[in-house]
Amino acid sequence: MKKLATKKLTRKKLDKNKLILGIAAPVLAIVAALIITSVIILATGKDPIHAYTVMVDFGSKSDSQVWIINKAIPYYLSALAVAIGFRMNLFNIGVDGQYRIAAFFAAVVGGALTLPGFLQIPLIIIVAMVVGSVWAGIAGLLKTTRGVSEVITTIMLNAIAAAVIGYFLQEGRLAERDGNLFHTPNLPASSHFFTLPTTPKPIDGFIVIAVIVGFAYWFVLNRTRFGFDLRTVGQSESAAEAGGVSVKRMVVTSMLLSGAAAGLIGMPTLLGVSYNYGTDFPIGIGFTGIAIALLGRNHPVGMAAGALLWGFLERTGTQLEFEEYEQEIVGVMQGVIVLCVVIAYEVVRRYGLRLQQRQVGEQLAARTRKTETVEVSS
Repeated sequence: MKKLATKKLTRKKLDKNKLILGIAAPVLAIVAALIITSVIILATGKDPIHAYTVMVDFGSKSDSQVWIINKAIPYYLSALAVAIGFRMNLFNIGVDGQYRIAAFFAAVVGGALTLPGFLQIPLIIIVAMVVGSVWAGIAGLLKTTRGVSEVITTIMLNAIAAAVIGYFLQEGRLAERDGNLFHTPNLPASSHFFTLPTTPKPIDGFIVIAVIVGFAYWFVLNRTRFGFDLRTVGQSESAAEAGGVSVKRMVVTSMLLSGAAAGLIGMPTLLGVSYNYGTDFPIGIGFTGIAIALLGRNHPVGMAAGALLWGFLERTGTQLEFEEYEQEIVGVMQGVIVLCVVIAYEVVRRYGLRLQQRQVGEQLAARTRKTETVEVSS
């Protein structure tokens, strides 16, 4: 009974320490980011307190909140796509190319068909997910069959995707001209995604899909055998192989899933804003997803917070320009925040390991002393 009570007390102590360290990391990151950003703003001859006040006031307005949420949806999906690779210790830097080529061909298919909405919308989304999955799967196959780093192949595939889109996005091929812009044929009205009726502007209904995908990501990784195998391979390939897990199969599967998630990134814009793929279609979201995945530590809730923070900074950054702050200050803030988060979590992780080692050492020393006492008394 005494041993059982000791074990429970030790476990409770470890859980408490884990909770404290979990809170300490983001707090440390936020404080460090604020200090560094304030110093940078002061170096430009401006008042950092006034800058933060302007950002909070403007970001708290109703129209800004809707804008931030709508902006965060594709950012969150991008972070999820990147995080799937990260959990496998794969650096899928090709999310940007995957979502762009997926959105392009989904727009082509959607513009060529006129079906009822309950068929048209799922078809467009499925096409995007399949194209994104195939494009990412190329990197997975090259890694498992030829040993080529996924970083190199995904960078090259980004360039190839841009070239393919540029070739077909021309008048007389798969696009039409509208002034100085080229775009695919417009999607029919049945392809328009629903919105949530909020004021002063509606929230994109694709937020529902983002929540479902985020929950699926968490459930698969933490409540299924596949997720356990994926995390095991990411931590130690040799240990996974010894446990009977096919590392090559997991690499390919992870890249396919990452590409499928990437295919969803362009859907909020395609189905809710532009209704076609044109030369003005947003780019660079895939690279933003890398930063947000790092910011959220690959956790669905953390990445959601990171996506909202990113949207908040972009929204309020425009107001700072009206206050005569340097326009690059928002980019500096974003970089500093990501850097501080990465460093803070690593510092806290190392401190936690040392603390755990010290506690284990104290327990072993206590047991040794107790054993020696028993031997002496006997």
